[in-house]
Amino acid sequence: MKFLVAAVLCLAGFSAAAQQYPSRTIRFIAGYPPGGGMDSVARALGERLSPRLGQPVVVENRPGAGGAIGNDVVAKSAADGYTLLIGPIGGQAILQYTLAKRTYDFGRDFASVSRIGYGTIIFVVPAGSKAQSVTDFVAMAKASPGKLTYASSGVGALIHLTGEMFKQAAGVDLTHVPYKGTTQILPDLLDQRIDVALDSAPAYLPHLKAGRVRALAVASPKRSALMPELPTMAEAGVPGVVSQTDYAVYAPAGTPRDVLALLNREVNAVLQMDDFRARMASLGIEVAGGTAESLHAEYLDELAKWGKVIRDARLKFD
Repeated sequence: MKFLVAAVLCLAGFSAAAQQYPSRTIRFIAGYPPGGGMDSVARALGERLSPRLGQPVVVENRPGAGGAIGNDVVAKSAADGYTLLIGPIGGQAILQYTLAKRTYDFGRDFASVSRIGYGTIIFVVPAGSKAQSVTDFVAMAKASPGKLTYASSGVGALIHLTGEMFKQAAGVDLTHVPYKGTTQILPDLLDQRIDVALDSAPAYLPHLKAGRVRALAVASPKRSALMPELPTMAEAGVPGVVSQTDYAVYAPAGTPRDVLALLNREVNAVLQMDDFRARMASLGIEVAGGTAESLHAEYLDELAKWGKVIRDARLKFD
């Protein structure tokens, strides 16, 4: 009986706390450096969410380990709705496989709040490439196994695994060349020292407009509003290559359900604002909200998808 009373009092305390929420500053933790896509999304969302919640929303950048340092901060924070994570969906699934020494388990230690949106990954080749289509590139790769190269922003990252996914789906052998980021990839792609990159679109847009590189397809499940003229990978002849950068809001596991519901409602309201959508469009991001349940289901789908890519490629990570 004592345990029952204690449980009831505990639930009553949670409800009371949620009714008062928020009563102080909310922190957005972004596990990536200032100025990047995740940071820009976090700041744009926070600026518009703050007046709706009646409290300041501040962004703290905790970069490192592919976002895992920021994840660790939030996982260890109080489950009260005042410390939230702005992070990827697919990237979280990938970390479950690539980072053995994590201090957290994403599925256990986080509660989903809302999806924010998706960025576009493009299949891009140098302007001087003989490939005028993805089909051309596949034919070239099959004619010279292992000789063509693909770039990534680091071993085990989303872009690396997207390249592995393409290799598996197309049945080709490409040589992986890892870099520290897109800014290092671009000079070698422009000078044709790299044959292809499956990478996030925004950094390539000025070079596409100038004709220095050529995009042949998008890896999104449907055509991108950013570049509607480009086919999907399936339309380009290589079905099974679906990958995109993504952005979402998470809270520590155990956050009261009514707090999560309030946050989901308010985040989705911001996602409908014209100025927010315009800001996202300028970053090459298509807004897509939704329920906490649909976000969690998407994470599970990503976990299965990238686990298969890693197993089929026989990749090993420390």
